[in-house]
Amino acid sequence: MLKIFSVKAVPTLPWSSPTPFNLRPRLITFIYLNIGLVLFGLGEALLIASGIGVSPWTVLAQGIAGHTDWSIGFTTMIVCFVILLLWIPLKQKPGMGTILNALIIAFMIDFSLELLPYPQAYLWQVLQTIFGVLIVGIASGIYLTANLGAGPRDGLMTGLQAVTKMPIANIRIAIEVTVVAIGWYLGGVVGVGTLMFAFGIGPCVALGILFVKRYL
Repeated sequence: MLKIFSVKAVPTLPWSSPTPFNLRPRLITFIYLNIGLVLFGLGEALLIASGIGVSPWTVLAQGIAGHTDWSIGFTTMIVCFVILLLWIPLKQKPGMGTILNALIIAFMIDFSLELLPYPQAYLWQVLQTIFGVLIVGIASGIYLTANLGAGPRDGLMTGLQAVTKMPIANIRIAIEVTVVAIGWYLGGVVGVGTLMFAFGIGPCVALGILFVKRYL
């Protein structure tokens, strides 16, 4: 368990692209990237469908969507492109995966919400939320190790880690707590699931990286 809090970098694995700016990656690299992004969007949708609170970034998307006629998926995509502006002072550079991240995750959220169950029993809502957080963490481990460019949110995380030298888990928790506060202020819905995600996603991302490194 303590190994989770020792993860400070994304490992280079056999399928990892040698550079994030590779426009012609190997097929296996491209497949891992897309599997990770599809699972990430599914995990986010599981949280929304659970009905007891969404991830901090989705709270922000909800807050913005409440002032527009946009869907949550489309709002998520707009937020991702705005976050890219924060990469400039952190000297982060986008890659193929960065753009696909914003597009695929947004599509998967809107698509999955039409198919997923919406449990009414509180126990099933909690279990679906936990499963959603785990899926997002493992998905992050898969697509980050493809090394085709971090997504906007994860690029912010890795950029801050490079500057502060703090563990990834701690950086992610700080980001999620800040974002949920802004989203709540704008009118986004905060619930138990939001707190579970805010404090659980950092360790789950680190767990995902360890899982991918050991078993894939």
